[in-house]
Amino acid sequence: MTAVPAGGPPAVDPAPGPAPGPTAVAGTGAPASPPQVAALPRVGAPGGPRRPEPARRRWLRAIVITTLVALTVAFVYPLIWLLSASFKPRAEVFDNRLIPATPTLDNYVTVWQEAPLALWLVNTLVVTVLAAGTVTISSALVAWGFAYFRFRGRGALFGLVLATMMLPGAVTLIPTFLIWNSLGLVGTNVPLWAGNLFGSAFYIFLLRQFFLGLPREPFEAAKLDGANNWTMFWRIAVPLCRPAIVLTFLFEAQASWTDLMRPLVYLQDSSTYTIPRGLKALIDQFGPGGESQWEIVVTASVITTIPMIVLFFLGQRHFVQGISTTGSKG
Repeated sequence: MTAVPAGGPPAVDPAPGPAPGPTAVAGTGAPASPPQVAALPRVGAPGGPRRPEPARRRWLRAIVITTLVALTVAFVYPLIWLLSASFKPRAEVFDNRLIPATPTLDNYVTVWQEAPLALWLVNTLVVTVLAAGTVTISSALVAWGFAYFRFRGRGALFGLVLATMMLPGAVTLIPTFLIWNSLGLVGTNVPLWAGNLFGSAFYIFLLRQFFLGLPREPFEAAKLDGANNWTMFWRIAVPLCRPAIVLTFLFEAQASWTDLMRPLVYLQDSSTYTIPRGLKALIDQFGPGGESQWEIVVTASVITTIPMIVLFFLGQRHFVQGISTTGSKG
């Protein structure tokens, strides 16, 4: 028998093999955690390094901004020139300076004294409200019928309505004049707005696209509650399509406010003139020396432009919302 040396058995070398697992923490018996590695921030994440913008995108953004600035200048410059010319005497109206050399307010005093501008403004306001209101209501009713009701020949009839958009207004001007003349309404402002009682093909198409985008569940629920078609149109469809309705009113108000062709045809007395017809009369009127009173014309133009600017500032929220949502309906 071999004697065991004093002090216990001899130490044995561990056998070769895979590395041992994590050792226990002394005094706890829990395995030791592996070392933690800090995560690097992602590119483009908040607090991390920014991803460099491609050169192509920078060039595209520069082109877009330059184009928008150029268009803004092209649209705003005529208004700035018009405002500047209204403070100039006749001899300086067509010079190249935007800042008048001898600014004056005499033009604004003269235009109110020599032209019935207040009467023309009232006439234009009446025609504009009637034209925009009638075309909005009638077009909304027709569009609601095409969008909500199902009937035979609906597509063909709607296509016929859209086909009228290809007819220029000058084509129907003479037949329309003969109709109003037979009714004895030439010389009044009725032909300027009464034709809108039958709606407009463009506005019918615009509003129909909005109505098609509405869910049918609210209308079915209202029908179960006993609501008729008029109630569903007025209480459900109109509030949901308010941006499109306001957009239609703004479009027609601007078109009626600046319309010159129909007032030239139908209005014969200066007491019934609208603003565009009155400005045309001022241009045709010659001042001393056989020259048109251009300082009066530009001053009257500034005054008559202000209502449209105010209207679009007040309705710009509905205007932008109506334009942006039109493409997402239907």
